[in-house]
Amino acid sequence: MHHPNFLLFITDQQRADHLGAYDNATVHTPHIDALARDGWMARRCYVASPICMPNRASLLTGRLPSVHGARHNGIPLPFSEVTFTERLRDAGYTTALIGKAHLQNISGNAPVWPPASQPPTRGEARRPEPGRFNQEWGPSWDAEPDFEMDLPFYGFEQVRLVINHGDTAGGHYRRWLRQEYPDVAARTGPKHALPTPDYVLSQFQQAWRTQVPEELSTTSYVGVQTCKILSDMAAGDKPFFLQCSFPDPHHPFTPPGRFWGMYDPDEMPLPPSFHAPVRGRVPHRAWIHAQRDKGRAVKNTPAMFGATEREVREALALNYGSISHIDETVGKVMAHLHQLRLADNTVVMFTSDHGDYLGDHQLLWKGPMHYQGVTRVPFIWRDPKQTKPGASSQLCSTIDIAPTVLARAGCVPHNGIQGLSLLPTIAADAPLDRDALLIEEEGQRTMFGFAERTRMRTLQTGRYRLSVYAGADWGELYDIAQDPGESHNLWDDGEHGALRHQLLHQLAQTMIHYTDTSPHPTALA
Repeated sequence: MHHPNFLLFITDQQRADHLGAYDNATVHTPHIDALARDGWMARRCYVASPICMPNRASLLTGRLPSVHGARHNGIPLPFSEVTFTERLRDAGYTTALIGKAHLQNISGNAPVWPPASQPPTRGEARRPEPGRFNQEWGPSWDAEPDFEMDLPFYGFEQVRLVINHGDTAGGHYRRWLRQEYPDVAARTGPKHALPTPDYVLSQFQQAWRTQVPEELSTTSYVGVQTCKILSDMAAGDKPFFLQCSFPDPHHPFTPPGRFWGMYDPDEMPLPPSFHAPVRGRVPHRAWIHAQRDKGRAVKNTPAMFGATEREVREALALNYGSISHIDETVGKVMAHLHQLRLADNTVVMFTSDHGDYLGDHQLLWKGPMHYQGVTRVPFIWRDPKQTKPGASSQLCSTIDIAPTVLARAGCVPHNGIQGLSLLPTIAADAPLDRDALLIEEEGQRTMFGFAERTRMRTLQTGRYRLSVYAGADWGELYDIAQDPGESHNLWDDGEHGALRHQLLHQLAQTMIHYTDTSPHPTALA
């Protein structure tokens, strides 16, 4: 059997409809659109969790966060979890990751949960696992010139790491920039930014105009390093899996050079839901808007907040600039793939770890409100040997990527993998064996006036979205077919009471379906 190569492009915090291929008429993404045009596109691909660490872990394991253990940011993926990259290595593949990993903690900031008000505990239910769980720890990379990773890292034999976002990103990127271009490295961050007096986002350091030139940005670094690794792999005799992982377009926005001004904020159309009237009880949305209207919104952290029109227009323009920079880099990598004569045997994928509100319901960034903008991501599969160009509106999930890659590589799936292989759907639009998806979210922050941190579950069916919150006597129910902007919460609507009960039962059944089945028993009793 002639094994295919795999090249996975993944971005950070990019919603599905921020690509031309997904019907966005504003952003310019010709190279990614070409992948979709020549391949297969999932129009309704949803995350397992709309948070970085848990969903990136779900991508590699094909399992939900409640099962693989990285339930929210701040909890590293256990080394005991089997990743599909490890399976590929066992099958003879060489593997590499360029860019952002975020399978372990990166920030150096202390956790905010549990607070001192919680009842005291001693120890954990699970004993600590062996292995280094500080390999992406930003402060260590900054303080120790020889700090390095233990390889293979979750199945990746080679890693060129980029930690965090903006022009101050760390890891191998920062080390390279300091060594090769020390003058440029010394002029990064908001204190050294070019003046942008008209940009409100710059006032609370969610955007700044960087002095770093385009060719030295994190996006360009990831592209150049990907091309170098591709050249090395082309010279070898093994099939490969290569993950090209951009830390953008995640905020803070620092699109370099021409990409900063490529899109004019004044010309950015607001999302339809920004001014749409809201029907039904939506207490968390009302709370976060009230915080903004009272001048209490905290806008200088990664957490979501209620935004103004101007803030949203700026965020959209700079987000699009970052995406266009990524698209141009994808084009360069693809050109190199063709130059190396690898394109005819390389499956190319494009996806993102989660989305961003970017103005939906007057919100920015991401958080525990499961609007389509944060839960729906692009997924493109370009397979020169098998793909019949097209698209599907069947429900797909991030957890489907692992079993799909393993199936295409000729590997039998292991017990406990929860996603489905998409190959039959890609080849002939065969129906997937599911009628709903489960989306999980847990976090450390206390929000929305809740007594405790937010913990929630969402059921996404072909037509409806149902969300329930721990400790809340209310929930959300939207008819996506009739209300794509999710502005009419049907939870308390008497005419939809039977539907609510039906979906709650379906949520319970879906949660049972996704409980762990690994390991298999070793005896009857």
